[in-house]
Order: sequence, then C-alpha cells, then structure tokens
Amino acid sequence: MRLSRAKASQVWQRLRADEAGGPVSAVLGADTVVAVDDLLLGKPRDRDDALAMLQRLSGRVHRVLSAVALASAQGLRHALSVSEVRFRPLSLTECAAYWDSGEPHDKAGAYAIQGRGALFVEQLTGSYSGVMGLPLFETGELLTAVGLMSPTAGSLP
Repeated sequence: MRLSRAKASQVWQRLRADEAGGPVSAVLGADTVVAVDDLLLGKPRDRDDALAMLQRLSGRVHRVLSAVALASAQGLRHALSVSEVRFRPLSLTECAAYWDSGEPHDKAGAYAIQGRGALFVEQLTGSYSGVMGLPLFETGELLTAVGLMSPTAGSLP
C-alpha cells in the first residue's frame, strides 16, 4: 500500500506542478508483492534469486497482494486486492527454462500469470487482474468514487 500511494502521489505532485501538457484528472499507482511463509517476494535480483522464489512457490499456495492508489484533486484513495494462487510442483529444470525465457525478470514472485507462468498455476482464488498487478475491480471502485467512471456499466463519464 505504501508504494502504490507513494507512486501515485509523487507523479500527481510532479504533474500538478507542471501542467504544460494539459490538466491532469488523476494518477494511478500500483504495486504487487507475493507472500509465502513469512516472506514477501518482490522482483528477483537475478537468476539465482528467481529460481529460489519459484522453488519456494512450487507445489504450494501463496498470496498475491496488489495495491492500487488514486491521487486526484479529491485526495489520495487506495485499495488492496488479495488473491491466493496454488502452483503445481515445479522442477528446477523448468524453473531455469522459464528464467531463460526472460518473462520473470521483472515480476513479483518471479512469474507472470498472464504469460508462460500461467502453466504453473493449478488454482486461483481471487482476482486474476490483481495477480497480474492491476486489480481492475478495485481500480474501477476508486475511479467511480471520484467521478472518473460511471457506476453503471463501468463507463467513462
């Protein structure tokens, strides 16, 4: 939550200070972390870190927490999406091949559910878009709360 709020606030302040590009209605910030055991897994530092993350997730349930924040003239609002993901057992060989694909290099928990990482997911409870990194339900709620999206059919005003 802290990082999503900081991202949205910093960009909002920067854009509000320099409106040469035109008026800005709002700024979204988001951040995602994977939690397993008592560890928070962000983006892997390198190959070894990614392989260790994937092996820790192998055959287990983990939580994905995606926070989204909206900075606007009405202040700073935020929401949190929490999902549970169960991975099938993974071999070290397939984890290494996945790393070599390039996909997990900049992903929390060293996987992308919207790509090849989906092949590891045995079960998902919660928000698919939240696991991807931008929880759309929560984002829609924030946009609706400040009048940037209509509550009927999710349309823009």
